[in-house]
Amino acid sequence: MTEPVLARRGFLGAAAGLAAALALAACGSGSGTGATTTGDAGGSASQSAAAGTAWTYTDDRGKKIEQPKAPSRVVAQVGSAAALWDFGVRPIAVFGPHKLTDGSKDPQVGNVDITKVEGLGNVWDEFNVEKYISLQPDLLVSNMYLKDTLWYVPEKSKATIEQVAPTLGIMLTGKSATDVIGRYEELARSLGADMRGVPEAKARFEAATKELASFKDLKVLMMSGGPDTMWVVNPPEYPDITHLTKSGLTVVTPSKVDEGGFFQSLSWENADTYEADVILYDTRTQSLTPEEMKKKPTFAKLPAVRAGQLYPWRAEAPFSYQGYAAYLEELVANLKKASKLP
Repeated sequence: MTEPVLARRGFLGAAAGLAAALALAACGSGSGTGATTTGDAGGSASQSAAAGTAWTYTDDRGKKIEQPKAPSRVVAQVGSAAALWDFGVRPIAVFGPHKLTDGSKDPQVGNVDITKVEGLGNVWDEFNVEKYISLQPDLLVSNMYLKDTLWYVPEKSKATIEQVAPTLGIMLTGKSATDVIGRYEELARSLGADMRGVPEAKARFEAATKELASFKDLKVLMMSGGPDTMWVVNPPEYPDITHLTKSGLTVVTPSKVDEGGFFQSLSWENADTYEADVILYDTRTQSLTPEEMKKKPTFAKLPAVRAGQLYPWRAEAPFSYQGYAAYLEELVANLKKASKLP
């Protein structure tokens, strides 16, 4: 399909201006907001960066990134930023949903202090390339649901963005949360992060994980709700759910899934397609709230809903031990209140 003329013109204009913009940025003093890779924003630089030793990292695209020293000016998609922040890396800017309409933090950004980072875009297909260039980044990090596709990096700006600084992708699909967390831990260590608080959080994460097997007799359905559709999620496609099932939890797998494999779409009239003792609902802002879903008659009549065994699914939990410890501890506490239904 031919690109729309305006989109093509916009891309060509951005590409043509890239060299000039980079030259302008290089002439700057470099005294703007800078990222650190330690637990505190005012901490010391990483050892590798201080020593000027070479830095290499192979991402989940199989792409080997080589830099003269460890990157310190990191820009990250909000999910990646939240994970790195908990490991002690302080990005200088984020892109993707990080601010709600009332100005408060979007849950997807985790513990990131959005008053101390630049925002390059808050919605899908929004990325301020000019501001990105002016920040003089030396690395961009993003999650991937599809290999070679960086989450929230607009296709129309991709070529320009990749000329500014190396990009690094962490794969989510088909992985367990432990795998993804491990990748972010590895990346953070390579950037010189001090891992403050990580051992304690990892112990909490492991303790909560061990408790999941005790609820194996409960059948759990995980879902998200839209105005006209109930989506039943497909466990193998989600790192957190893969972790839950590997740890012993019994999660409903839909008998068929939509194109892409992430979920099965059902009309609300067919919300009773699958039996479940517990329902975990998507808490992301785009999903209906429990009160809104209970207005759907078939959903309201489900045994789990009637029994009050409708609990949050924190699909936005950062891929860090801190993020998952809190997620799993809440889940365990809720499952302790649940019982198997007739």
